[in-house]
Amino acid sequence: MRVTVVVPTYNERENLPVAVERLTALPVPDLHVLVVDDNSPDGTGEVADKLAAELPNVVSVLHRTEKDGLGRAYIAGITKALDDGADVVIQMDADLSHPAEVIPAMLEQLSSADVGVVLGSRYVPGGSTAEEWKWYRKALSAWANFYVNLILRLGVKDATAGFKAWQADTLRAIDVASIRSNGYSFQVEMNYRAIKKGYTIAEVPIRFEERTVGASKMSLKVQLESALMPWKLLFGRSV
Repeated sequence: MRVTVVVPTYNERENLPVAVERLTALPVPDLHVLVVDDNSPDGTGEVADKLAAELPNVVSVLHRTEKDGLGRAYIAGITKALDDGADVVIQMDADLSHPAEVIPAMLEQLSSADVGVVLGSRYVPGGSTAEEWKWYRKALSAWANFYVNLILRLGVKDATAGFKAWQADTLRAIDVASIRSNGYSFQVEMNYRAIKKGYTIAEVPIRFEERTVGASKMSLKVQLESALMPWKLLFGRSV
């Protein structure tokens, strides 16, 4: 089983080598890392190329010429991973907030017959968020999940999670290349499409860590799109 971890990057030159080291240390046969770099001005693309040269059978790099959002980067990476023959595609951020060591448990859950995607969840028993998070950030995250589930009734605890393991067949069934949303609304739309296609979403607990290096990519535009997306999906957005 070929497992490809898609890792989008923008100005993550210090975090990326650590993320790759954690991934390559996992007891997962045939694991590959696909770095999708959006022309980072800090040289992350060059760092990624160096890692690919050092680990040519494990790490590869997809260079994009512009920064047009996390969703677009993930779609480009997922599409390439599928074209390259991945059986499982994992979404994982480069900022070290997602614990790589949970991936074997995610893959075990994914092997269940009707599970199409497994979320690394902050809000199931055993999951948590970083202690460094301010109370208002925790409140915003909790409210976002309540809001999404209130409108779309996805039936998952962490609807906005970005750490996911997908069956390749599920990604093809939801036509991931046709998704136009971006930012965190991209995560919600993918979940919604999976549910509408009849797939089960499983969740495994994770501790979501705060980044220690670099800056968050969250913007007001991303927040507004995320607030509008559930309504667009509910009122007839194609799935």
